[in-house]
Amino acid sequence: MKAPESIIPILYTKNIVHSIDYYTKVLGFEGQWIWEDAPTFGGVNWGEVRLFFCKDGQGSPGTWLCINVVDVDAYYEMIKVRGAKVLSPPEDKPWFMREMLVQDPDGHVIRFGHGIECD
Repeated sequence: MKAPESIIPILYTKNIVHSIDYYTKVLGFEGQWIWEDAPTFGGVNWGEVRLFFCKDGQGSPGTWLCINVVDVDAYYEMIKVRGAKVLSPPEDKPWFMREMLVQDPDGHVIRFGHGIECD
């Protein structure tokens, strides 16, 4: 059997449009789509990273995600000026990652980081 093709987390949101705006305008995701005129489902993407948002019945506030980026420090500088809710700035971790924590409007926490070498 072949390995799965992808994984797409489905995150709970109180407001589809607000979540998509935050992920595109603040966090820099590129693509977006919304299902129905009174949105109940939607999504964003950034390269191969895809996230879905659902208003009813799927997920709960406070989900954690980890998204690897090329340079977490440069990314931090970009989203900080755009108004991202940064819970902790980039720092080296003993698990060979340099990472930071960001919270979205629904309380989900995203761990953005990149790999590092540790002594």
